Amino acid sequence: MSTITTEELSATTLLRFATAGSVDDGKSTLVGRLLHDSKSVLTDQLEAVERVSASRGQEAPDLALLTDGLRAEREQGITIDVAYRYFATPRRRFILADTPGHVQYTRNMVTGASTAELTVILVDARNGVVEQTRRHAAIAALLRVPHAVLAVNKMDLVGYDEKVFAAIAEEFTAYATELGVPEVTAIPISALVGDNVVEPSANMDWYGGPTVLEHLETVPVAHDLSHCHARLPVQYVIRPQSADHPDYRGYAGQIAAGSFRVGEQVTVLPSGRSTKISGIDLLGEPVDVAWTTQSVTLLMEDDIDISRGDLIVPSKDAPPTTQDIEATVCHVADAPLTVGHRVLLKHGTRTVKAIVKDIPSRLTLDDLSLHPHPGQLVANDIGRVKIRTAEPLPVDSYADSRRTGSFILIDPSDGTTLTAGMVGESFAAPDPVKDESDDDGWDF
Repeated sequence: MSTITTEELSATTLLRFATAGSVDDGKSTLVGRLLHDSKSVLTDQLEAVERVSASRGQEAPDLALLTDGLRAEREQGITIDVAYRYFATPRRRFILADTPGHVQYTRNMVTGASTAELTVILVDARNGVVEQTRRHAAIAALLRVPHAVLAVNKMDLVGYDEKVFAAIAEEFTAYATELGVPEVTAIPISALVGDNVVEPSANMDWYGGPTVLEHLETVPVAHDLSHCHARLPVQYVIRPQSADHPDYRGYAGQIAAGSFRVGEQVTVLPSGRSTKISGIDLLGEPVDVAWTTQSVTLLMEDDIDISRGDLIVPSKDAPPTTQDIEATVCHVADAPLTVGHRVLLKHGTRTVKAIVKDIPSRLTLDDLSLHPHPGQLVANDIGRVKIRTAEPLPVDSYADSRRTGSFILIDPSDGTTLTAGMVGESFAAPDPVKDESDDDGWDF
């Protein structure tokens, strides 16, 4: 097994990517093949896979077992959870999420792709583009994943026919373009055999593009959020009972985007109070500046009321606060989401009561048409919603920030996650209807 030096690893960039596709399209096998052929599998892991495969009567190792870690998955032969794997080559580090293909687990695909910079969508060359393929493409578009790879798998089962690949690639690319996916790269592969996964295929000399791994290693990655709108959702207020620091009051959290520096004028939302940063603690040490993804504690010049759920932002770059949110959501719960539904809305570290005031449209995946005012969204539906919250929230557009422009709706009775929402995202929904007020205490 080849090794990567510490110097090489520190010099490489990081790519987060997710795999998606219908059941049995070969996602787990593709991931296993990537790990195996890039020599990212430990010897004992490979030996374990070989033993299990032999016990099943399989002549070759079943590489899907490298990601299908749950016992239920191995028994059913399908992926039902998001399997995360970490590996590296001399050119790049990777965090991959192998997401489920079955329609009832689409919610897991939303989770896996929410932080991805690239999505690999698999299609069985024998079946072509199916409804679940279109659903995964729509979710990738909604989540604004900047790069998409169409991996047309099982080309060995269609005789490596170029016409089959070309027809599928043309259909998917046209559909993804309508959704607004900025870039699609189509690659013909056989994950089982290894064609065009890590090594170029000798069976498809008509294809002159990159292999899957080559594309993953070279695709441009632009996930530097340090220059975006600075945002710090407050997670915890630190007030140690210490004789050395009797007046210490710090506001801890992970910086969602941008950077903060000592002496900067900031505003606390939703209250709108302003002050200056007097200090920044990072891992127990004072620093002058901190940036995205760092978990820090901010100290303020003035003793103002700041608590968990507040959002600290630069005073010159504060988002508006609102109680009326329009968004596109992917409904993930078994129970439907209906007009008038009373929910909890979690945005950052803040959770507030809310009401679904209207569902202007539901997206039809077959032709991307909009079904106006469906009245409800059922599991795996993608639709447009209007929500009224009990308290003002400082929300960004999802186009500006995937972190502070997103939210989830929660069932207040049992804590079930109902939907994942993207503020401001739209499929050009039809004209809204006028909101009707309710007569109970959930009217805001």
